[in-house]
Amino acid sequence: MNKKQKRKLIRIIISAVLIVLIGQLELAPLPRLAAYLVPYLIVGYDILYKAGHGIVRRQPLDECLLMAVATLGALALAIYEDGDYTEAIAVMLFYQVGEWFQSYAIGKSRRDITELMDIRPDYAQVERGGRLVRVAPDEVAVGTILTVAPGEKVPIDGVVIDGTSTLNTVALTGESLPRDVAPGDEVLSGCVNLSGVLHVRTTKEFDESTASKILELVEDASSRKSRAEQFITRFARVYTPAVVGAAALLAVLPPLVSLLALGTAPAWGTWLYRALTFLVVSCPCALVISIPLSFFAGIGGASRAGVLVKGSNFLEALADIDTVVFDKTGTLTKGVFEVTAVHPETIPEKELLHLAAHVERFSTHPIAASLRSAYPGEADGCTVEDVEEIAGQGVRARVNGHTVCVGNAKLMDGLGAAWHPCEKTGTIVHVAMDGVYMGHIVVSDVVKPHAAAAIEALHAQGIHHTQMFTGDNRATAQEIAQELGIDAYECELLPADKVERLEALLKEQRGGVAFVGDGINDAPVLARADVGIAMGAMGSDAAIEAADIVLMDDDPLKISVARRIARKTMRIVRENIVFSIGVKILVLFLCAVGLANMWAAIFADVGVMVLAVLNAMRALFAGGREA
Repeated sequence: MNKKQKRKLIRIIISAVLIVLIGQLELAPLPRLAAYLVPYLIVGYDILYKAGHGIVRRQPLDECLLMAVATLGALALAIYEDGDYTEAIAVMLFYQVGEWFQSYAIGKSRRDITELMDIRPDYAQVERGGRLVRVAPDEVAVGTILTVAPGEKVPIDGVVIDGTSTLNTVALTGESLPRDVAPGDEVLSGCVNLSGVLHVRTTKEFDESTASKILELVEDASSRKSRAEQFITRFARVYTPAVVGAAALLAVLPPLVSLLALGTAPAWGTWLYRALTFLVVSCPCALVISIPLSFFAGIGGASRAGVLVKGSNFLEALADIDTVVFDKTGTLTKGVFEVTAVHPETIPEKELLHLAAHVERFSTHPIAASLRSAYPGEADGCTVEDVEEIAGQGVRARVNGHTVCVGNAKLMDGLGAAWHPCEKTGTIVHVAMDGVYMGHIVVSDVVKPHAAAAIEALHAQGIHHTQMFTGDNRATAQEIAQELGIDAYECELLPADKVERLEALLKEQRGGVAFVGDGINDAPVLARADVGIAMGAMGSDAAIEAADIVLMDDDPLKISVARRIARKTMRIVRENIVFSIGVKILVLFLCAVGLANMWAAIFADVGVMVLAVLNAMRALFAGGREA
């Protein structure tokens, strides 16, 4: 809760307490009016100011003016009638309560995304006078030789001219598997150097580098994202001038007709009373409270289901989506590499894992970690000596006196081992002992347990198109798409490519497009989509902040739950709109012809509001079944 929300809540509480206390006092008419004006001004001074400001700026016809006219009219009626001012103040009070709920629901606004995206490097290291000097990245010219030490980010796009290392590219591709680089390989800014020292010749200026481009995409996409205006504001543009004008005509026109055309008494007091009653009836508190409260209840129901929705407009947009696009790693898959298949040649599976785990004993590479996890008895007392890492190929070591090599096909070719390819997709780890091929192990990302059910549930809800965007190769992407029942996929994509593909989808699809992702690299496309959905448990801060909806437990099945809540919430909103406006129009007509008194006006105002609010609260339980 921010300071503005706290101040408004304090005003609401103080005003409510004062109304109760003043109601217990026996006061003369004038002091009673003065006493009631205190809570009225405390809770409503900002609405009165906005209404007056709108008139000065010649933009008066909004809900603030209607609230001001309606409540001031109610105060005038109270003076004219019996001195009961509570109704006028309660109208303003309830309106502000609804506004506070709306503000609080949306109030957790997204902070500046660029502050949370840790891909922008703070400095670049260049050699000057025989020593390394840290300089601002934007001061580095194209062709400059940079030194990137282990643990540092690559500051600017370039080409490796010396050194070998492994880069963590998750910030750019979203893929957990690090990439080996050697002289001649291209490196992108934002990658993290994990091991050896690299000397990189820059090929772009800092502003044109990948990290800067991603930040620019996020900022640009966020500014171009369409946001539906609040219904109340749109409605008030028509409703406010209509009812204010109608009330004015009702107060003036019938008496003039009586006086000038019929020659009878004008009955100014009667028609003024009807006009003021008309204004009280016209007060849109049922809408201005129940509509935001419906959304707030829907947001609360989603929160109970583990889905954080950042605003009512995103809930509304979610109900209208027709296409859902998924990132792969960390979204549909766990983003954790595991051994998924073992194919030995001449030895048992367990022995093949045994050899691989021993050779990778001291490596911090994710593949090595997955091999050790697959063979939990790695610390079994076997002798492991002369461990040697072969850059870009694998690891060699002596295990119990035998030379064991674990790595890729290039390593096997160098040994002359008769390896063969595997029909499964994933990272293939070949194992050879004393130059003889022992078999291979398949290491791959693992699909989340509910991923297939999530796609099926979305199709059952009427989602016409599902698609997957990934930086992975085509074979891996195709296998995952087929396994999960996804309609289409795009592979080998960088963040800019994802935004480009999404832009094309936004133009093609009739309904809204939602994107589901988890990584820093997904932030631009999350911001550009009609609805951005991020994984909250393991997702990056940038993705969570760029997204409109966050799944707190990373379960993709919650997308269908969130959409079910959104659809039911929108149904409740439509019910409240039809009911509130319908009753208002009926009672307004009855007031105009003199068939409805203040009791009918109070029902059309407070009664409809209560019923609409009770209906709105049903959205709290919208996650239980299909809407």
